[in-house]
Amino acid sequence: MKKTDIAMIILIAGVSVLVAFFVANQIPFLKLDTTGVKAPTTVLIESDITEPSTEVFNADSINPTVQTVIGGGSTSSN
Repeated sequence: MKKTDIAMIILIAGVSVLVAFFVANQIPFLKLDTTGVKAPTTVLIESDITEPSTEVFNADSINPTVQTVIGGGSTSSN
């Protein structure tokens, strides 16, 4: 290719991009809404901590992390 061919391709591509830009700006559904949208806000998190219920969290409650053996202490390996 000659230098003039490359320059012509670049010129045509540049003009095509400009034309496409101006045509796309005229399409109504591609335009942004100027009124905007109201976004929901979060609730303020308080720094005070309430004590847990003593009915659920007490010294006599069952610890689920302790292994429980049902039916005696012997285990069989199969």
